[in-house]
Amino acid sequence: MVKSQRSESEVLDGIERARRHGDKLKDEFVTLAHGAGGKASAQLVEQVFVAEYGNEILGELTDAGVLSFADMVAAAQSRCELEVPASTPLAAAHTDSAQADSAQAAHLAPRQTDREHCAAARLAFSTDSYVVNPIKFPGGSIGDLAVNGTVNDLAVTGAVPYGISAAFVIEEGLPIATLREIVADMHAAADRAGVQIVTGDTKVVPKGAADKLYITTAGVGVIPLSVHLAASSVQRGDRILLSGAIADHGMAVMMARGELGINAPIKSDTRAVNGLTAALLRAAPHTRWIRDATRGGLGTVLNELARATNYGVAIYEDQILVHDMARGAADMLGIDPLYVANEGMFAAVVPENEAAAALAAVQAEPGGEEARLAGKIVAKPEAAVVLVTGFGGTRLVDMLVGDPLPRIC
Repeated sequence: MVKSQRSESEVLDGIERARRHGDKLKDEFVTLAHGAGGKASAQLVEQVFVAEYGNEILGELTDAGVLSFADMVAAAQSRCELEVPASTPLAAAHTDSAQADSAQAAHLAPRQTDREHCAAARLAFSTDSYVVNPIKFPGGSIGDLAVNGTVNDLAVTGAVPYGISAAFVIEEGLPIATLREIVADMHAAADRAGVQIVTGDTKVVPKGAADKLYITTAGVGVIPLSVHLAASSVQRGDRILLSGAIADHGMAVMMARGELGINAPIKSDTRAVNGLTAALLRAAPHTRWIRDATRGGLGTVLNELARATNYGVAIYEDQILVHDMARGAADMLGIDPLYVANEGMFAAVVPENEAAAALAAVQAEPGGEEARLAGKIVAKPEAAVVLVTGFGGTRLVDMLVGDPLPRIC
């Protein structure tokens, strides 16, 4: 019998592969060793996080994800190529009759990309932490929230989201299988939003020092020079657009806790809205302001808008969609749906003459089918929000005091 012998180079290659990849992660639970910076930490990072996220930037395993600003601007250039719909008169309203025909003709043509303007685009940077309980709930998980929340915070500034960081604080004893599921949710959410998770960090704390898992994400994106969103731009007569139904997320998490003895099939609305905001800005290039209605709900963000502009905000009860299950659960708990957190919808202020085009564009996008024009900016009452009821009466929607739904995101 002849023994097969490996060459010295083959042996060395095998040693290098073993050194590079390490032993297979066999632990079933996260231990303090996984946060100590040694072999256990390397196994966790490489075989759970890097293996799942799988992109070249993260795969470098450096202390920082290195991004090309030129690539970020290039990714945002499509946002600069805005087309003004024929139904939007824009500046033609300010021309005399002799100029109207030529102005309308100009507005029918696509606006040319100005590469110099794209090169002067601004950088948007956002960060948020997630401590939701439970970490998995109908319609999503803490992983979905961590990606979608940061993407949405960038998107409502008008930015094109590009890269995300993710930092984990893990309680000792968390099942590795659960961690893999959360990481997979984050990867899927990032893919849907068109972003990459490019850097991160992991810490493990003793059992009882945290509640399973906390995640902090930060993100960067580029705001094209043609996009200007600010409360100071809002004008009387502008319309308020809601991208979807309210209260689903907060009520889904409350039901998932199982503490209320109520069983209702409510799913969180967690989703990335950057596709919706991009469609909105293409159809309504003079959009004034956008906010995602997360903690504190729609009522809180509209109060912040009213105070920032000193205008009144009038919203119409019959145009604010609340799904029956979410409304029923909120009613049983004595909670106004206007103050319940959302994780996949936003409120926007658009000019009256662009409102119809804005609504049609958002409704045509996945996740925006239930968009509504639900209110307007008014002169009185100053710095206040009023709800116009289905019977024609009004009631004041005040700023939320306290938090009726803690640890909702």
